[in-house]
Amino acid sequence: MPTYTAFTKLPSKEAADQLGLALEELETEPTGVGVFEIEDGSGTWEVGGYFLEEPSDVELTLLAVAFDANPFVVSEVPDTDWVDKVRRELTPVEAGRFFVYGSHDADKIPADSEPLLIEAAMAFGTGHHGTTQGCLEALDRLANEGFVARSVADIGCGTAVLGMGAARIYPNPVIVSDIDEVAVDVAVANVTANDLSDKVTCVEAAGFGHDELANRAPYDLVFANILKQPLIDLSPDMAKHMSPGGYAILSGILVRQAQEVIDVYAQNGINLVRNDNIGEWVTLTLRKNA
Repeated sequence: MPTYTAFTKLPSKEAADQLGLALEELETEPTGVGVFEIEDGSGTWEVGGYFLEEPSDVELTLLAVAFDANPFVVSEVPDTDWVDKVRRELTPVEAGRFFVYGSHDADKIPADSEPLLIEAAMAFGTGHHGTTQGCLEALDRLANEGFVARSVADIGCGTAVLGMGAARIYPNPVIVSDIDEVAVDVAVANVTANDLSDKVTCVEAAGFGHDELANRAPYDLVFANILKQPLIDLSPDMAKHMSPGGYAILSGILVRQAQEVIDVYAQNGINLVRNDNIGEWVTLTLRKNA
């Protein structure tokens, strides 16, 4: 059966949050509501709802007027087996020595690669996004230069692909964290599927806000593939939890946002070593002052 989406845009976070709450109270109840900042520097926010029945145009119009939002755009989403579609369309990704693949491509693993299994149902963080690929390539480059990380954290881990990459090539345990409970469950499933349960610990946390993360600090390698503003907010805590001379690999940043992130981290004693672009996304490799 088809499902429906309804999206609108607003000029402020406060109004977007309020509209998101109001959207949940519609008579045609949405199955989910999302509130997102549009990362184009405009300060615009997007509010969207997902419905099993077509939402009422009248109700949506009244909400848009009440919250001074753009008119909602309603779309019908055809009934699609998304897992099968992703499985057919996503091919393995090679990022340096790392080979990220789904189980349907297990016969394609190169003999000299470090394989990382991520199922198609978990498409975010499969390596196909330029941010994930860029982080894996940055890790590969550091390893090729002779850097051996003794303590590794992946903050905002998603599928845990970055933490698993580090666990494949470095001898010591790795800790990965995410603010989202579902993402942590996905990370645990992937770690198990890759036979890395003895090396990768998964915790639910905002930033470094977990006892296990604090106890393992300081880190000489930290991944954070999130978004610009959370990366900026994280910078003082990042500096606090990193070893002198340690590396940070950051992404989730558009090319035009990179300088702002670089400047904020430099103010916290973590300076740019290299930046690499894949499409519109940039991956930053930085190092904390010794």
